[in-house]
Amino acid sequence: MFGAATVVCLVAAMRARKIEDDETSRGLVALLATTGGWAFFELGLLVVPSPAVAYWMYELSLIVGLATVGAWLYFCSAYTGRSFHKNRLYRDTAVAVYLVIVGIKLTNPIHGLYFATELTATPFLHLAVEHGIIHWLVSGIAYSLASVGLFMLYEMFLEANYDTTPLAVLGAATAVPVALDVTGFATDVLLDVNYEPLGVAVFAVGVLYLFKDRFFAVQLAKDVDEAIVHIGPEGRIQRTSDRADREFPMLADATGEPFDSVFPAAAERLGDTEQVLEWNRDGDTRYYLINDISATLGQTNIVRSVVFTDVTEAETRRRELKRHNAQLEGFAAAIRHNLLNTLQVVEGRLAHADRALGNGNVQEANESLVKASESSRSMADTVDDLSVLAREGQTVEDVQSVPFATVARDAFTDAETGDLELAVSGDGSIRADEGRLRKILRYGFEFAAYNDAATVTVTLRDDGFEIVDDGDTPDETDVEAFFQYGRAVPDADTGMILPNLEMLVRTQGWDVTVDLEYGDGFRLVITGAPTDLTASVTGDQSPAGLADSTGQ
Repeated sequence: MFGAATVVCLVAAMRARKIEDDETSRGLVALLATTGGWAFFELGLLVVPSPAVAYWMYELSLIVGLATVGAWLYFCSAYTGRSFHKNRLYRDTAVAVYLVIVGIKLTNPIHGLYFATELTATPFLHLAVEHGIIHWLVSGIAYSLASVGLFMLYEMFLEANYDTTPLAVLGAATAVPVALDVTGFATDVLLDVNYEPLGVAVFAVGVLYLFKDRFFAVQLAKDVDEAIVHIGPEGRIQRTSDRADREFPMLADATGEPFDSVFPAAAERLGDTEQVLEWNRDGDTRYYLINDISATLGQTNIVRSVVFTDVTEAETRRRELKRHNAQLEGFAAAIRHNLLNTLQVVEGRLAHADRALGNGNVQEANESLVKASESSRSMADTVDDLSVLAREGQTVEDVQSVPFATVARDAFTDAETGDLELAVSGDGSIRADEGRLRKILRYGFEFAAYNDAATVTVTLRDDGFEIVDDGDTPDETDVEAFFQYGRAVPDADTGMILPNLEMLVRTQGWDVTVDLEYGDGFRLVITGAPTDLTASVTGDQSPAGLADSTGQ
């Protein structure tokens, strides 16, 4: 066994030189080399026929064996990303302590406190060793230091959220020789020699060959503070980081499950050109950039990792910019559309006035001029409205809880609605910018008036609100057409009411759509608004009284 450990450690040391991380490679090579040397000198103790040579073989095994502690701690510090192995004070102190202990070992023939030897023929001719108190004291210190290194490894495995079973298996294999040492000291079943080289050899070779993939995958992941999912060759989840478990709870207990089944939304994004995942949790929308990374060591594929990087701030700004660009394009289309219409109307009215004057009909000419002037003023009002909207087109950041029914009544008072009557359904509050909410409702009420409605009902819901009128049912089958500047859907009289309404809804972070399946009029549905329904008060909210107060 000692001979096999010698050969295997030296061969493995050559392989360990190929590890890409220089300091980790240096520590593992030193551990393998010293362990191989330790095993070789232990072998010499058992097979060399000369008692004097066997004695010094054992002396050298003790000296080289003690050096494995330093190599082990160097490897653990480098592998876990710590700086203990670089600290000059630690290194000088370790060398000084090592030299003192080596001095005690070399002077053992004088004081005999470290070990004693005796040539024996049982169970074969060899130099038997009896350890003294200093040996056991030094062994206790060595094992204590070795446990510190093992703790560093264990801690890093936990931080990387990796299974510690491989580490436990190798640690147990390392501890087995301790039992052999005790057995050899207390009984005649085994020789009383150091069996530790066998355990250290098992650990070092196990790291390099048996559990290489897991050990170096942990090292790659140890400094990454991102949500990470490690996926095996068959597409099953092997490990998840703590942050991934926190931000995507369904991953917490999904080890061994197919990633595509556990997190289909993320799996779909991996194949898209725009690998940004929109994720809603507890009412909060976050955006994550998804990267699929295959980590390799040389020519070996270690692990496939899916990394989720939180890009909420950048993605929110990008989408806001995109919305603003679309809004500006809409404004330009609206202004162009209205300018052309207005100019055509003014031109037609002026031509009609000219003809009327030529026929001596002054009153008809005057009426045409008045209407031309009204069209011009209407265009000026439109431009003013667009200027206001451009200023208010930024996304709302400061919102507060406002009484929905009160704001609805105030908005109805502001709106030009003719004989339209208002009904409010649902009592409670909504978190919004009050001024913009009031404008949204005003646009909804004015649209109802254009839609030949007699009554408009506004209803607060648990996810927003709706504006329903009993006017004409829309013929348009494309919802987007209602909110496009310049389309004038359902007719030209509505102008830019619905596009303006949608723009203000978007600035609040909400969504709006038209319910095309509603058959008793026109139904606008606004969703995504945080509401608090404190009661369920349904019914007419004194439209007659409102008419009296507003003069309508």
